[in-house]
Amino acid sequence: MTDSVATAFWKNFLGSSPNWYKYSIVGFLLLNPLFLWLLGPFITGWLLIAEFIFTLALALRCYPLQPGGLLAIQAVVLGMTSADSVYHETVANFEVILLLMFMVAGIYFMKELLLYVFTRILLSVHSKVVLSLLFSLVAAFLSAFLDALTVTAVLISVGVGFYSVYHKVASGQGSNPAMHDHSDDGSVQQQHREDLEQFRAFLRSLLMHGAVGTALGGVCTLVGEPQNLLIATIMQWDFIEFATKMAPVTVPVLFAGLATCALLEVTGKFGYGAALPDTVRRVLVEFQDREEAQRTTRASARLIVQAIVAVVLITALAMHWAEVGLVGLMVIVLLTAFNGVVEEHQLGHAFEEALPFTALLVVFFAIVAVIHDQHLFTPVIDTVLAMESGSRPAMFFLANGFLSMISDNVFVATVYINEVKLAFEAGAISRDEFEHLAVAINTGTNLPSVATPNGQAAFLFLLTSALAPLIRLSYGRMVIMALPYTVVMGGLGFLCVALFI
Repeated sequence: MTDSVATAFWKNFLGSSPNWYKYSIVGFLLLNPLFLWLLGPFITGWLLIAEFIFTLALALRCYPLQPGGLLAIQAVVLGMTSADSVYHETVANFEVILLLMFMVAGIYFMKELLLYVFTRILLSVHSKVVLSLLFSLVAAFLSAFLDALTVTAVLISVGVGFYSVYHKVASGQGSNPAMHDHSDDGSVQQQHREDLEQFRAFLRSLLMHGAVGTALGGVCTLVGEPQNLLIATIMQWDFIEFATKMAPVTVPVLFAGLATCALLEVTGKFGYGAALPDTVRRVLVEFQDREEAQRTTRASARLIVQAIVAVVLITALAMHWAEVGLVGLMVIVLLTAFNGVVEEHQLGHAFEEALPFTALLVVFFAIVAVIHDQHLFTPVIDTVLAMESGSRPAMFFLANGFLSMISDNVFVATVYINEVKLAFEAGAISRDEFEHLAVAINTGTNLPSVATPNGQAAFLFLLTSALAPLIRLSYGRMVIMALPYTVVMGGLGFLCVALFI
């Protein structure tokens, strides 16, 4: 009886994850107290970061919330951080939590319009190079005025819409309106399997171009990323001044990023280059024609409402009427009220996508709290500040870039800008150097951080979304597909900081 209970307990632990994965997590939990005793909290803190990255890298094996949460709980129990510190980090990032809770749900109620618009773009543009550039450029433009997570939520919604339309046909269900599980390939007909794999590759490339586009645009303005607003506030820069200060770095990188996008599609390297299969195009065209033919007056009215609310949304975020999350709540209220979504269970589906990631983000803040309490980044900061003033901006860019690859770029920027502010107030650096370092910190945390999903919340959101397993987008594949962008954006960004800042 004991053996059967033990076996059942092991099968329940982390569910259907492979045994080697379960053994790895158990090994981490058993070894961490020993590491803390033998190596001390500083080295153990870095090992904890590596373990957490392990859970993110294997997100398709097991959602990172559970194993990462166990590591975070253990960190608190072992005294590497405290519950108060985790709460402080969470409160400090409350705007991001609000955004995930409400803005992503708001985008859910706009999916009819998004699918309508992007389907028309997809079907009217036959060149994959032009289409990829369009996705990247639109994502960059939107991210310059909206939050990157909001733009990523749009991309995910569109990707799921495209995929589900074709998967239903590939499974032999045609236009059957019944519920269809598009995560199950068991019913996919043999003649569609090859096209489905190519369609997945096609969507992966578009989504990655769009995700990188959010970084290209997000670095340019003070509303593009959360740390941008923090840096602008400390430096007392307005919208125009911020964009002007960053332009010597951000403008060349933007054009280089778009050129990289085109080159990747032409060469077909690093997982890019897949075209839209003709059979898939025909299915999407038929879907579009059928939707047009079957569209009722009420459906048209819903599209009009969504279009009006979309304009209100962009205006509200660009003019910063309120925090992004509150704008998202306004979007939910407007869209549901005027489109007749008034039952609780109808509302609930909108929150299913974002809330697991919100919980994961709070677990991530626990790891950030360990970084803060154990001063894991302090040696790097002290080393850079000890260098000659002429080389500091470039070195800050490199240090920020490296740390942002393994940690949250918002946290890294917050730590660095506050340390530099203290140095300025102490008279250790001049105002001009303070401004140069602020540019280096902003660009350093935004550009090289595309290397891994750890640094960019938008990338992590995409990795842990419902779309990622559908199109086979794993952590490793994201790193490989982001590599050429990392080299170009990070390398050119470093060169521009060294030469012009």
